[in-house]
Amino acid sequence: MRNLITFIAALLLFQSARAQDPNFSQFFVSPLTLNPALTGKFNGNFRVAGNYRDQWPAISKAFVTSTASLDFPVLRGKLSDLDTWGVGILAMSDKTANGILSTNMLSLTTAYHKGLDENGMNQIGVGFQATYNTKRLDGTKLNFEDELDQFGGWTIPSGETINDQQLNLNYFDVSAGVLFNGSTDGFNNYYIGASAYHLNKPRESFAGDVYYTLNTRYTVHAGGAIPLGDATKTIYLSSLYSTQAGAYNFVAGGAAGFALNDDPDNPSNFFAGIWTRINNVNDAVIPYIGLEFNGFRLGASYDVNISSLKTASQSRGGLEISLIYIKRPAGYKPVPCPRF
Repeated sequence: MRNLITFIAALLLFQSARAQDPNFSQFFVSPLTLNPALTGKFNGNFRVAGNYRDQWPAISKAFVTSTASLDFPVLRGKLSDLDTWGVGILAMSDKTANGILSTNMLSLTTAYHKGLDENGMNQIGVGFQATYNTKRLDGTKLNFEDELDQFGGWTIPSGETINDQQLNLNYFDVSAGVLFNGSTDGFNNYYIGASAYHLNKPRESFAGDVYYTLNTRYTVHAGGAIPLGDATKTIYLSSLYSTQAGAYNFVAGGAAGFALNDDPDNPSNFFAGIWTRINNVNDAVIPYIGLEFNGFRLGASYDVNISSLKTASQSRGGLEISLIYIKRPAGYKPVPCPRF
């Protein structure tokens, strides 16, 4: 029986260890899962962000991931007007195989951004993140071959010991990142950043005698915003490359933003764009629409599989929803910050 538990735990952990961490197609609006150095990097008093992703819904809730985060600048008035120190908290939940394997994470993150010129047009920042992780393997949701009846349904539990068990593990890990961003005129912006997650390479084990190392995930991301004409239209570009345990992920694309009002203190914009993702194969194209109003920014995207998996997934790669709210004080003085 112990060998069976070890085998199942090894199988699930192998998939986790060899693949990439949970990731979002809308990585550009999931700042604290993209790079700790993005903490506090926005114009406002605080930022609340949430993301939800249902990947391969045609395969019985294969991967469902959600996050919620809060970050804000601290010690304003005591630091140089050109510098920002941000702190934040991030919670993530990831459920695999209809909840058989569940992962929950709670992170504390901080970053310091240093102005490089007298106007604060260019900044460099460094960030750190500490995370407490818990994982649960729910044996009560497992089915075995001898439970399958002649009609394709499930009979009484097989009597396997794991059917009555919920196996748990937990560990800490640490991450870090750097970010450079700038602007040539105070309206456009460009940025490039790099991050490394799981720097301490924590070990995972459900069975207690078989361990798997959670490999470091390395990420490089870049992008920018280019206003057109009278700035009622803006082109946003962003890209991401990440690698972990031999797997890689490359996402690139852009969106057009259309101003719906002419209020710089409370802008309203509509966004429409498309990204593409490539890993070991041409994976998906990702259309995106978004709406910004009253400090909120709501986004929706849908992965359309173009890889060999499209038959099993019925080309339904994944629905993703994002929501960000930034509280801005009246009369705030904006500085160039990464967007998209």
